[in-house]
Amino acid sequence: MTGNLYRGQAGLPFSSTLRVYEPLDAFPEGQRNAIRTAGARTASRAAVENAELLASLGRITRSGGDPFPTGRTDLVRVTSIPGVPPGRTPQAGMSDAGAAAGPGAAASPGAEAGLSAGTGSGSGTEPDTGVAGHDAGTGRVLLYCPSQLVLRAGLAANALMEGIHGPLAEMLIPEEQRDKHQERIDQVKARDGAIRVHTRASTWGIPFSWFSLFTESDHKDVVESGGRILTVRVWAPITEAMERARYAVAHLALAAPDLDMLDDLAQLTEWLALFHVNSMVELDYGAVADKVYPDESPMDIRLGIECLADGDMTGAAAAYRRLASRWIPIRQLARAS
Repeated sequence: MTGNLYRGQAGLPFSSTLRVYEPLDAFPEGQRNAIRTAGARTASRAAVENAELLASLGRITRSGGDPFPTGRTDLVRVTSIPGVPPGRTPQAGMSDAGAAAGPGAAASPGAEAGLSAGTGSGSGTEPDTGVAGHDAGTGRVLLYCPSQLVLRAGLAANALMEGIHGPLAEMLIPEEQRDKHQERIDQVKARDGAIRVHTRASTWGIPFSWFSLFTESDHKDVVESGGRILTVRVWAPITEAMERARYAVAHLALAAPDLDMLDDLAQLTEWLALFHVNSMVELDYGAVADKVYPDESPMDIRLGIECLADGDMTGAAAAYRRLASRWIPIRQLARAS
């Protein structure tokens, strides 16, 4: 059953995510031990995805009518990049990977089976970290992305209530349960203080604005099984992702100020600015990868923006047509019976 869930074969919507992984010292001191311990327990990336999916189905079907997560077993995803000697600060605009390997070197996130070189290869033991957030055995910096399901479920419920399906949502999620979950959110905020939500999710397709954060040359992990692509993950240092987003905002503001994508990009830039300079950004296609990969959307977005900046409306329209032909059929599945 879990394998089918991970392959998107249980009738669930295609879900894609944009995640930010931060070094351990970017988190409040009171959270670091719990995050590091949870990350060390991670057996594999596939196990994390399956656990989240199974837990979500369990919440929907459990008695009592409360569909919200409690946060008692929040998961943490872990990856790693080549480290720098303790005490050394990477240059501005350069990730730890770039500082260790030189300008232009590609960061190499953890493999699918073990998540990172420092997670004990799925052994469930905490890595030997001589310096917090470093794997003493390999010299690699560990990066963490907590699931934060309590906060994200609250945000998703609020968005649902404010949308066109608000009346239906009120029937599916009773007010009593929403109030109960708000108490959980208040407890999390009181405990952890200011919260940076590390994950953004999208169903039935990937927002075009997300592709502006990546280029064709960024590191990719293609995860396959049984002749199917389970997912594709693309990685970029956060400083590079922010530079690309700001470039797109600057040119769209001049050439296409009424474009919805401009607002999306402005919000993305503000969101990325909340995180540590040595973070990594991950685009996880999810099960939709099997429908669209190999995917040239990052290139089409880049070419489209460059054409707009040059006043080449024909080239911009051609780039949009390529994007639309690839993603509109996916989005139409949301309304298919």
